[in-house]
Amino acid sequence: MTDRVLELTQVSKRFRKGEMHDSLRDAIPALVRRLVGRRRTSPVECEFWALRDVSLAVEAGEVLGIIGHNGAGKSTMLKILSGVLKPTSGSVRVGGSLSALIEVGAGFHPELTGRQNIYLNGTILGMTRREIARKFDQIVAFSGLDDFLDTPVKRYSTGMYARLGFSVAAHVDPEILIVDEVLSVGDYAFQNKCIERMKEIVKGGAAVIFVSHNLNAIATFCTRALLLDHGQITAEGPSQQIVQAYLGKGCVSQGDSETKEAYIANLVMRDRHGSNVRFQTGDDLWLDIDIKANQRCKELSLSLYLRDDKNYDIFDTSSERLGLPSFSMEAGETKRVSFQLKLHLARGTFHIGAAIYRYNLQKNYDERYPLGTMFIASERDVRGVANLYPEIANCTRLANPIIAEAQPPSSPDACLAPVAGLT
Repeated sequence: MTDRVLELTQVSKRFRKGEMHDSLRDAIPALVRRLVGRRRTSPVECEFWALRDVSLAVEAGEVLGIIGHNGAGKSTMLKILSGVLKPTSGSVRVGGSLSALIEVGAGFHPELTGRQNIYLNGTILGMTRREIARKFDQIVAFSGLDDFLDTPVKRYSTGMYARLGFSVAAHVDPEILIVDEVLSVGDYAFQNKCIERMKEIVKGGAAVIFVSHNLNAIATFCTRALLLDHGQITAEGPSQQIVQAYLGKGCVSQGDSETKEAYIANLVMRDRHGSNVRFQTGDDLWLDIDIKANQRCKELSLSLYLRDDKNYDIFDTSSERLGLPSFSMEAGETKRVSFQLKLHLARGTFHIGAAIYRYNLQKNYDERYPLGTMFIASERDVRGVANLYPEIANCTRLANPIIAEAQPPSSPDACLAPVAGLT
């Protein structure tokens, strides 16, 4: 039988829209404005449901990712899970110690130093003073804030807040760890450090609930994910499958498709094993792109391009340039064009774009960007865009470095000569 450490049953959360008047000074002008003729708003119109009938179960040792657009209800769900908010209806069951990092600086006092806030925040999270003292050096080492421990945290940057907050939360040894988008304010190295720490927590049998807009981290780190949309769970399953569903939502089927002569209708990214969004550098990638025609179209080709996460163009081609003759389509017809690519790319996030084009008229029928997004992982730490598969060929010590620097080679070919051996 599985060990559920966290369970939500038909949880809903309602908020009230509009102004809230908690003083007589604010309430009187508001009452006057209402009396002079402004339309009265009904109680139903004032209601806003951040969550609607959400049911969820998390097991020990599981990593659950939660994704969705801004305002989908992600942070509200985490605040309910961590006890910050109470649901309007439904029930929440927490079956173990819980540590949460859902807001930068939560649990910190700005006038206290970093050192004092470690004790304060640790106590709020349920640690004893003796336990905090025992783990103090580990917390400080993880945060990397040794030089600022005796500085009031009101002088900390947002990133420093996040470092200290996560460092404390991650050393509580929780059975459930909840982490919100707060990690995005940390630098790249610290984010990786946090992911590794969360992996250690999971290996110890704890559950992690991770909310992030970093879809690469969700696809890589999480075993399962769910997609929230307007307060409801619209998809749930393996993390890569849910990330792909989220990326495909709204990227292809757009409202102007019916007015176009031809349009891009669908994209499937796949490796040798099937549909995927995460690949290793050097993998083969297949892109199946479906085109639909609303009218008869002649001499079409499909262009394909790739951009990095900063939207720089790094690759483009087309079906015609690759040797496929231009093609015609009848009204109502669908064609699929498949490209095969070799992913000699460095680690990172890359976006796919495509366009239906007629070269002889220089006419663009439809263009979609981003049509899809993929994540590239690499065992070797190479940066940039291309992966040139570097290896260390040799490491030698110059017999006399000073002489070697003072006497340049007599010819260009001499640059290729072997250097004196390592003693």
